[in-house]
Amino acid sequence: MSLAHPLVLKFAWADDGATARLRLALARAGIAAAGVRTYRALDEPLAYAYLDAVDDAHAATLRASLGAALGAGARALRLRPLTVLAGAAAGTRAPWHYVVETDVLPEADADFNAWYDTEHLPGLAAVPGTVRAARYLNLDDGPRYHACYDLASRETFGSPPWLAVRATDWSSRVRPAFRNTRRTMFERIESP
Repeated sequence: MSLAHPLVLKFAWADDGATARLRLALARAGIAAAGVRTYRALDEPLAYAYLDAVDDAHAATLRASLGAALGAGARALRLRPLTVLAGAAAGTRAPWHYVVETDVLPEADADFNAWYDTEHLPGLAAVPGTVRAARYLNLDDGPRYHACYDLASRETFGSPPWLAVRATDWSSRVRPAFRNTRRTMFERIESP
């Protein structure tokens, strides 16, 4: 039996034709484009597209056609949901998407996961303007952890309530164990 996983597609955003090329790659893999959420990074030529559940067979077909459609560096990575929370602004349109990807030192892994699940993710989900907060385990490639926040406004990120959640003693204790950390702000773009 083939398992289904959420996928994140990571690819270079070369031009506005990327959505058409993404649509073509999905069609070749037999995956409906409906429900795909696509985001373009604000500060670099990068895009992420999320698919909620793709079985392993379709994921393999998509991986095979992804490079030709979206460039040699394009990747389709399986995610395993760890925690998904509705935010304080659940149900509101979310044009902003903030992602934190990181590895963590092995000896800090248990403390990191406890911090994320009991303090950090719930705290950021409760910030006014947060629509959704989610955390995943990347099953294919690093960094190992993938946290993402859908935001009703860009000002949510960096607001006093957001910064207060980031400034706890536990946050200060855990953060030095982060490795290969990547923080990226994205803007939602037209669905493929």
